[in-house]
Amino acid sequence: MGRIAAPYAVRGWVKVQPFTEYLDSLLDYPVWRLGKKTGWQEYRVVDAKIHSNHLVAQLEGVDDRSQAEALQGLEIAVARDELPEAEEGEYYWDDLIGLDVVNQDGVNLGKVAGILETGAHDVLKVSGERERLIPFTEPIIVEVDLKAGRIKVDWGVDY
Repeated sequence: MGRIAAPYAVRGWVKVQPFTEYLDSLLDYPVWRLGKKTGWQEYRVVDAKIHSNHLVAQLEGVDDRSQAEALQGLEIAVARDELPEAEEGEYYWDDLIGLDVVNQDGVNLGKVAGILETGAHDVLKVSGERERLIPFTEPIIVEVDLKAGRIKVDWGVDY
């Protein structure tokens, strides 16, 4: 849902880079999980606010700048069961990771290995016999079928 970008001031606050649609979405969650794939630790949010087009937060147990510096670069997550249900036609990125990507001719182009945020629209990073970057936008995305584990795309093999 985001990452700790840098320490903020001297009293343990951190500057946060949210990966959410809205800058303040992380403020809805009182507990953040910070870490990497190797491990996560829970931190209660003591205070947080929007400050000059970014988010800053004070986390319980992080009382000075050196403790905040130690958190720099860590990812921010919340428990999946805390997230609201995705609306029709919307998807959480982690729901898309690992799905097969198949074009309209039935050719499997690979699996979604990641998603890039470009500003204009998100882009699927698809790993198969070669890596492809496929815009996650209509009319290129024909169908997302989470139950079947497949995304159907209007995308040629030679693109």
